[in-house]
Amino acid sequence: MDFYKRAYELKEQTVSHRRYLHENAETGLDMPIATEYVIDTLKEYGIAAQKCGHGISAQIGHGEPVILLRADMDALPMNEESGEEFSCKTGASHGCGHDMHSAMLLTAAKMLKECENELKGTVRLMFQPAEETLQGCCDMLENGILNSPEPKAALSFHTAAGKFPVGTFMYNSKGVMMCSADSFRILIKGKSGHGAYPHMAVDALRIAAHIYSALDSLITKESDPEKSCTLTIGSLHSGSGANIISDKAVMEGMLRTDDGDLQKKLICRVKELSEGIALMYGGTAEIQIISHAPPLICDSGLTEKMKKYIGELNIPDIDFIPDIKANASEDFAHIAEKLPSSFIYLTAGFEDERGAYTAHHSKVRYNEAVLPIGAAAYAHCAYRFLCESSK
Repeated sequence: MDFYKRAYELKEQTVSHRRYLHENAETGLDMPIATEYVIDTLKEYGIAAQKCGHGISAQIGHGEPVILLRADMDALPMNEESGEEFSCKTGASHGCGHDMHSAMLLTAAKMLKECENELKGTVRLMFQPAEETLQGCCDMLENGILNSPEPKAALSFHTAAGKFPVGTFMYNSKGVMMCSADSFRILIKGKSGHGAYPHMAVDALRIAAHIYSALDSLITKESDPEKSCTLTIGSLHSGSGANIISDKAVMEGMLRTDDGDLQKKLICRVKELSEGIALMYGGTAEIQIISHAPPLICDSGLTEKMKKYIGELNIPDIDFIPDIKANASEDFAHIAEKLPSSFIYLTAGFEDERGAYTAHHSKVRYNEAVLPIGAAAYAHCAYRFLCESSK
């Protein structure tokens, strides 16, 4: 099958998938609208799908080898201001393009089902929730997405908005592509009291302020300057009144680095500093790790193969940019730790004013011209991988 030609024949369907998911954006693990839509669409295509944890799994073909195709489905908890006629009105926004990924994989599934008898193995589909919270991949792993039998390889695409013209594939086959991520919460306890008598209280907000300052210096003084490393405290809540010394404070933050050993060291230091400072000022601090993802390292040989397969599609004006690296994180890294995997960015921007905003902005827009390209790439890469791996 000419997957690129067929994907263009199915473009209106793919756009329809994307717009439905976009308009009905959901966040986190529990995504009933998207789950029902994906399962019903796959059933319409003759593909039996089932829940896998909070996500969806389905298979096309028979026997081994198996290749896993993954698309995330979740949105961001923010209001959309893109101006699109199909904007979401529910307080969620597909500002990271996950609706694009799911739509592309649905069309890829339809094309692969149409040539199922030609497949030299099995394509396993993975529609994943909660990538933004770094919980969805682990949820599906715990529920057996890689079991019976384990895939020989995994592939995932991610669209990139902004001023990037459609048709560029960005990849890394030589080193760390994306940083680790550890989301944490610090629960601080003190002793409440009257603002006029501070000596009789233990100020949790004061403790939080000192912890904040110490964590800031943790990056500047204790991390290798040659390594990529950021630590953000994005939330701090404490107190209920101007003359009440607060007995509780809650801080939430995110640590990112491109080095696994540094990741482990700094998480330990976050715990040590927080507990030590709280103790010094008469309180306590408890550290909770909310979510975790290791650095994303793609398999070199597999990624170069995927680049070769994509090149076979004869996409007009196609371009490849190697060795890209991003400070952002991706929970697909959990799969890349377990089996050879490839993660590739596919540009989906505009060169005019529509490309003024990038991912996670309330006004970001994604170019739907990329949808058939991504669908074709998913399907063709899977088809060709099974052909070559079965020899």
